[in-house]
Amino acid sequence: MYLKDDDLVIRDAATEDVQLLCDWWADGRVMAHAGFPKGVYTDAAKLMDKIRNQSDAERRLIIEIASDRVGEMVYRTKDGVSEVGIKICDFSFQERGYGTRALKLLIGYLFNEMKVQKVILDTNLNNKRAQHVYEKIGFRKTAVRIDSWKDQLGVPQSSVDYELIREF
Repeated sequence: MYLKDDDLVIRDAATEDVQLLCDWWADGRVMAHAGFPKGVYTDAAKLMDKIRNQSDAERRLIIEIASDRVGEMVYRTKDGVSEVGIKICDFSFQERGYGTRALKLLIGYLFNEMKVQKVILDTNLNNKRAQHVYEKIGFRKTAVRIDSWKDQLGVPQSSVDYELIREF
């Protein structure tokens, strides 16, 4: 996959991205909102194998701004529904509108090319910035799950579920 909007590119993750993805995931600052304030160890060989065997049903993507790798996205599609995730991992590119643009680009692809009927995602209840972005794009809050899981430190966390239905 290769999607472009001016200086923003979304492309398939490639084997040369594996180390950067492992570095991002190991960084607790990047992964805190996902419940991993200590980061996550990732087996690079297993990730490389997974990237080599991607399909239209599940893809890991890299977000580039002016050729700099700044974040990642993932989508999983089943029965006309795509679950997506996004992280702008380079903090200097956060809160500059790139996440919104990347999500819109991916959603357009999922609705128009993949013909999905619904896109779903979730975020930590404390992640107000992400909630603002999702609601601005048109996602509708479907559930709030209070203290539904614990992060790496054992702290109860809450999450918000969202959906965006394809308009015909």
